[in-house]
Amino acid sequence: MAENTNTTSKYHNIPCIFEIPGPPTRKQLKPKKEKIGTLTKMTLGEKNPNKINKTILLVGETGAGKSTLINALVNYAMGVDWEDDVWFQIVEDENRSQSKSQTSDVIVYQIFGFEDKPLPYSLTIIDTPGYGSTAGNEQDVIISQRLFDLFHSDDGVHEINAVGLVLKATDNRLSERMRYIFDSVMSLFGNDMETKMVALITHSDGLTPDNVLQALVDAKIKCAKDEENETVHFMFNNCQSKQKTKKNQFALKNAWDLTMNGMAQFTDSLNAAAPQKLLTTVQVMKARIRLAACFQNLQERIALTEEKQRAIQQTKELLKLHEQQMKYNDQFTVEVEEVFKDKEPICGGMWWLVFFEGAVCCKVCEENCHYPGCTMALKPGHCEVMKDGCCTSCTGKCPASDHVKENWKYVTKTRKVLKTLKDVKKYEKGRADCEKTTSLLETLEKHMEELQKEKDELTEEAFQHVVQLQQIALNVNSLSTHVHLDVLIKKMEEKGDTEKTKKLEEMQIQIGMDEEIKAALFNMFGKLTGAVKALRMNH
Repeated sequence: MAENTNTTSKYHNIPCIFEIPGPPTRKQLKPKKEKIGTLTKMTLGEKNPNKINKTILLVGETGAGKSTLINALVNYAMGVDWEDDVWFQIVEDENRSQSKSQTSDVIVYQIFGFEDKPLPYSLTIIDTPGYGSTAGNEQDVIISQRLFDLFHSDDGVHEINAVGLVLKATDNRLSERMRYIFDSVMSLFGNDMETKMVALITHSDGLTPDNVLQALVDAKIKCAKDEENETVHFMFNNCQSKQKTKKNQFALKNAWDLTMNGMAQFTDSLNAAAPQKLLTTVQVMKARIRLAACFQNLQERIALTEEKQRAIQQTKELLKLHEQQMKYNDQFTVEVEEVFKDKEPICGGMWWLVFFEGAVCCKVCEENCHYPGCTMALKPGHCEVMKDGCCTSCTGKCPASDHVKENWKYVTKTRKVLKTLKDVKKYEKGRADCEKTTSLLETLEKHMEELQKEKDELTEEAFQHVVQLQQIALNVNSLSTHVHLDVLIKKMEEKGDTEKTKKLEEMQIQIGMDEEIKAALFNMFGKLTGAVKALRMNH
């Protein structure tokens, strides 16, 4: 087939890196690429502050067709027609790109300068390529933090017009991976975002995707509904860049028309709908960050308590074993375990001479207050675990000034030390001469009681976090929330607090996750946890 010679003049000032002859001629666009902290921005054209902008967040499993959908949105915004015999690509070809960011970063595509052909607005498209990446499950755990960075930063995104759940028309059910992805993303948003959730169906043949829509219903995914109470959805094909021949031209033209009709319907809906501010979403994200930090701190303090318990038990056994020798020899030594805190290097990244993926630690409590996950905070006072100038995570709720953000974290370790009778037992002179008043064991056991009290208080704080989250989140049907609820119920039962135990159990019932989905998510969580542990060990 002959190429359309008018294409060159029509798009002569569009910056491109390379092109592959067609038809259609495939052109790789050359947007301005910026790395801002943990975020990657790809900007085509210059922003006009007098023009309206619409923002779309795309989520989906690797292979669902997000990249092709992004390219289709860009071509539609640029006004590319079938007769132009050209197809632009803004998503970097993975085989050509030397950057690993394609599978680890949230990428923001900004399309400016094409308003009124045919869209009356510019486009911002947020892609989450890390979800379901074949590069490894460990990439998934950082995406939620990346989105928080984007929504929270001054030059980030503060409103969204649509969240597109990208699925293939051939999907009959949501896989474990897809359930995990949608659950993770939807749990970030406030309950005011439900009307912005739409299904974007790729690889469509134009028929109503009943199987996909039913799969969303079965998985209890909250989406916008139309007047017939059906999930709002739009259909697209993925053949726009396929080379045209005499044999396939008719089929490709039908596929083109299907996609452009879907684009027209989708973009019309964006034009008609008011943007949703992300204030509640940021509140939900902050609540989740503090909840996660609270639980992480709780788990580390429980581990510390258990180490001290083992040390106390060992000391007791040694005292009993060597009671006679120590009775007659104050200098008799025994080897006991001593619990102490140490610093351990972590793998982080640098931005403006700050470890943006560092750990926020309290130097007074010697605790990790926010790790992993602290990224955009330039210093501890900017970290989301800080509230009213004080930490919400560490034992002493210490001021931000007592904290550091560095490329290390605190770890609990034990070491063998030699101690004499005088070291192991303390004697104090009381009212009666030579009265034995306090032993080291009694002191340690008293400290254990204090630690238990602190654990109870931290558990109570975590309980309040979960209650708050239930009130504002679109989807508390989150895997992390289930894990937290299970832990909290166990802790409340240990405390004997039947009232709060009952409330937490009621929350589990209200969430209403069926056993199949819950089992699938926990299976995914297990895989994810193993991947993360392996990643940290390697680093």
